[in-house]
Amino acid sequence: MLEQIDGMVLKTKDYGETHKLVTIYSGKFGKFQALAKGAKKPKSRMAAVTQPFVFARFFVYLGSGLSTIQQGELLNSHRKIREDFVKTAYCSYIAELTDKLLENQNIDPYLFDQFQQTIAWIEENDQAEIPIMMYELKLYKKAGFAPVLNQCINCGSTQQPFVFSVVEGGFLCPKCRHLDPEAIELAPKLAKLLYLFSEAGLERIGTIQMKPDNVKMFQAILKAYYERYGGYYIKSRKFLDQLDLFKN
Repeated sequence: MLEQIDGMVLKTKDYGETHKLVTIYSGKFGKFQALAKGAKKPKSRMAAVTQPFVFARFFVYLGSGLSTIQQGELLNSHRKIREDFVKTAYCSYIAELTDKLLENQNIDPYLFDQFQQTIAWIEENDQAEIPIMMYELKLYKKAGFAPVLNQCINCGSTQQPFVFSVVEGGFLCPKCRHLDPEAIELAPKLAKLLYLFSEAGLERIGTIQMKPDNVKMFQAILKAYYERYGGYYIKSRKFLDQLDLFKN
């Protein structure tokens, strides 16, 4: 069956001497892999539409075996991303995280829209930490291991101030905070903001001002949380950590 699918290239892998195996993320079919024959040839029409972060209209033959890209039409090359190594690093991270955490053909148009918005934000802005954290939380929810951020994970209380417990998997109220002596203190405004990041779409946020120390704290929380529950090693994360050290 020949399908028209608008999607973004998450990654490519060499397949034989001249072909590429392309992982595409779309709203219509979720994440899937397809063979792009001859895409490694310099003059191939497929070469332009099988680059990482390219958004294209693919005409894909979906068979019982390996799907095949018959044709591709470039919709957005996201050229600014590939010309900036920091933007490339950010996009590589969320692309790899998406690839690792999403099952093939698990369709979720909303999550795909948030992915596209995050890519677009990274391309047009220098500060991308907040949109990336927002997308991470939504991806964790889709993958089934999101932290509990609307109430105490132990007793269900909404009494603040909350602390965030990586070990327990979310917020703990004052009565339950003894369960994790190493839980991270959060001011009520920050607890509310973390919940907002998990629930609100990027399109609703606009400009959020956060102190650099609070951004770093949120990043540390999500990193520790993923390392405990995520299950997959994310190679591009190491490079982002090195970038953070360089910026500091």
